[in-house]
Amino acid sequence: QVQLVESGGGLVQAGGSLRLSCAASGRTFSSYAMGWFRQAPGKEREFVAAINWNGGSTYYADSVKGRFTISRDNAKNTVYLQMNSLKPEDTAVYYCNADPSIPVVVAGTDVSSWGRGTQVTVSS
Repeated sequence: QVQLVESGGGLVQAGGSLRLSCAASGRTFSSYAMGWFRQAPGKEREFVAAINWNGGSTYYADSVKGRFTISRDNAKNTVYLQMNSLKPEDTAVYYCNADPSIPVVVAGTDVSSWGRGTQVTVSS
């Protein structure tokens, strides 16, 4: 199991960009698929993006395709979420997760590890 800590959230104007980071502890990071979810006030947590263990495959929610990019650096035990062309509806707490199984990461259930989240606020 890995421990996850997100960072990089903040307040940005619509159309702006942010890059979120998720730092993982543990020697087995490179064997884990990683993902990002978000939860807006009063809404269910929803899938945003995922990446397999070596970065060769990525997956995105339709709402962020073309605007967000997930990547990872296994040497730094870190996964990133580059968010461009941000919209007010992207406002949420963003969480990263990790699991050996990419389908589990994408589904967001029975996941091995979750971070505590980082707040992203997009003003109009």
